[in-house]
Amino acid sequence: MANKHRGIVEIELDKPRNLRYTLNALAEIEDKLGVNVGEMDGANLGIKAIRVILWAGLIHEDTELTETQVGEMVDFENFAQVQEKIAAAFEVATRKNV
Repeated sequence: MANKHRGIVEIELDKPRNLRYTLNALAEIEDKLGVNVGEMDGANLGIKAIRVILWAGLIHEDTELTETQVGEMVDFENFAQVQEKIAAAFEVATRKNV
């Protein structure tokens, strides 16, 4: 079950997994893509960028997971769902608590 209070969004890939964008995950995205995460809002992201973002959100529970392995979990059948889950996890991770 997803735990939005901890910034976790459940996603079904090769098995049920949990997306979580921690500070480490965001740093990995910036390193791999060479762009500030704060500047990505509304950007038109390519396939490689989406794979990196998905990978970074999954490595908190499996540090041995590779980008290639993550890429094998996604195809045209689940691509839209993956994008929705990434967006939801980013929203949860970056929400402002007032």
